[in-house]
Amino acid sequence: MKLTGAEVIIECLLEEGVDTVFGYPGGQVIPLYDAIYEYKGRIRHILTAHEQGASHAADGYARSTGKVGVCIATSGPGATNLVTGLATAYMDSSPVVAITGNVPLSLLGRDSFQEVDITGITMPITKHNFIIKDIEELADTVREAFRIAKDGRPGPVLIDVPKDLQVGTVEYERKDPVKVLPRVDRLVEEDIDSAVEMLKASKRPMFYIGGGVIRSDASPVLNELLEKVDAPCCSTLMGLGAVSATNPRFTGMVGMHGTKLSNMSVNRCDLLVVVGARFSDRVISNGSTFARQARILQIDVDPAEINKNIYSHQHVLGDVKVVLEKILHRVPKLDHSSWMEEMEANRRRYPLKITTESKRSREILRALEKVLPEGNIITTEVGQHQMWAAQYLKSIRARRYLTSGGLGTMGFGTGAAIGAQVSHPSARVVNIAGDGSFRMNVNELATIARYKLPVIILVMNNHCLGMVRQWQTLFYDRHYSETTLDTPVDWVMLANAYGVKGMRLGASDDPEAVLKAAVELGEAVVVDCEIPTDDKVFPMVAPGASISDMIGFIDMGN
Repeated sequence: MKLTGAEVIIECLLEEGVDTVFGYPGGQVIPLYDAIYEYKGRIRHILTAHEQGASHAADGYARSTGKVGVCIATSGPGATNLVTGLATAYMDSSPVVAITGNVPLSLLGRDSFQEVDITGITMPITKHNFIIKDIEELADTVREAFRIAKDGRPGPVLIDVPKDLQVGTVEYERKDPVKVLPRVDRLVEEDIDSAVEMLKASKRPMFYIGGGVIRSDASPVLNELLEKVDAPCCSTLMGLGAVSATNPRFTGMVGMHGTKLSNMSVNRCDLLVVVGARFSDRVISNGSTFARQARILQIDVDPAEINKNIYSHQHVLGDVKVVLEKILHRVPKLDHSSWMEEMEANRRRYPLKITTESKRSREILRALEKVLPEGNIITTEVGQHQMWAAQYLKSIRARRYLTSGGLGTMGFGTGAAIGAQVSHPSARVVNIAGDGSFRMNVNELATIARYKLPVIILVMNNHCLGMVRQWQTLFYDRHYSETTLDTPVDWVMLANAYGVKGMRLGASDDPEAVLKAAVELGEAVVVDCEIPTDDKVFPMVAPGASISDMIGFIDMGN
C-alpha cells in the first residue's frame, strides 16, 4: 500500500513494538507529527519541555524495560539538543533510536534555516547513524536502526529524515521485526575451557561486574555461578543491582567511591573475573597498581574493550549471559571457604561508615528506603547524592537503578524518571537529585505535571555543587570557585508553580515522617531536603592513587 514517508516511520515503529515515543515538534518534523496525530491511540507521544529531556526519557525507558527507547526532534537546534542524551546512552550502552527531521534534500549543504549536519555531529556518540536520501530505503533503514541499537553491545542510533521524504509517498509492506539473538559469533569454546581452568586453579577468585551483566539479563546465572564457584563479587556503578546488596558475597561498589573491602579484595585476589565491565578510570585509578597480584579473565561482548585499559590474561568474547551459562555448566563445585572467611573478617574491620561531618544524607536515604513500596525505581542525577545512593541504598535491583555512569550527565535523572514512570505506571519512581543537577532540567516538571506522573524528586540541597566543592576542599586549598549556589531559589514554590506538590525536609525534621507523607500522596512531589554544605562522599581514592589507598574510612582493627 502507498504511504507517506512519515506514515512509513510510524508503521515501522509499530512493527518494532514501540508503544511510546518522546519528543518535541518543529518545522522539519511537522509531517511526522501529523502522522502521529493520525495514529493517535496506537502510539503514545510524550511531549517533553526540551529535546534533551526527551532523549533522557527515551534512555530511562530503555534502561528500565530492556526495550529500545525512541525520541524525536526537529532539525538544527532540536537535533543538537539531543546530543547530550545520545552521548549519555552511548557511554552506558543504552538502546535508543533518535529520529530527526532535516531540511529538504534540495537545501542540504546550503546553510539553510535550522540546518545542521547532525549525522556528522553524532558520529562519535552513536553506534551508527543514517541520513535518508532515497524514500525507497526509509522502511528498511528504520528496521536496521532498531537491529543495530539492540544487537551485541546496545547503544543509540540516529536516523535523519529530510522533510520532503516525509511527505513523499512510497509502497509499504509490513514485515515482522528481525529477532536479535545474543551475539556469539566470536565465542570460542576453547576460551570457555580456559576460563573454567582458571577458576579451578584459583585460590582467591573475585568477580568484578559491570553494566553488561544487566544489559544481557544475566543476573540470575551470575548469582548461580557465584554460589558454585564460592566467590565474592564487587560492582561498578552501572552493575549495581545485578547482585543484591544484602548477598553476603557482595562486597559493594569498587573504585573511587567504592568500599575499602572491595578495593582491597581486588588487589588481594589471585584471579579477577571481569564481567561486562570496561575498566573505567573511576574504577582502576592507577592502572599500574590495579589487581597486580591477579590473573585477569575478561568476559565481554565488545572486542574493543579487550586489553583497552587493562591487559587481560584470558578473555571470552560473547554475550555475557551465554558465556556465564557455558561456564556454569562446565565448572565443578568449588570451595573457597578460607577466602570467604577472610572476606568476612575484612568486612567487619572496614565497615562503610561516615567518618566526618553529619550523617544526614544516609539518614534520608535509609528513611526513603523504609517507606518505598516494593518494585520501586530509583533514578539519580550526578554528584555526591548519586554516590550516596549507590553506597547506602540496599534495595537496588537490576533495571531499577538508573544513573549516568560513563558520561556523568547532570540533569539525566529527571528525564530518566519520566521514561521509567511512563513505562512502569504502577511503580513508585524516585529521582534522587542535588540542587545543582536538578536545576539543569527542572523544566521537565512541566512534563511531569502535564501527564500527572507520580514521580518523587528528592533534592539533596546543600546549596553548592557538592562533588566539585569536595575536590576543592581536599585538593585545591578550599578555593570554592563558582561552586556556591547562593541564588534564592525556593524549590517548593518553584514546584508549586509547575503544578507539582512541594514539601520541605528541614535539617531537624524526621525524614521518615516527611518521606512517608510524600509517598502516600500518590502524586508528583518535590521534596527539598536540607543537608549540610560540607558533607562529603567517603571513602574516596585520591586522583592517581592505588584503589587500596583510600581516605575517609574507619579501621575497626585499630
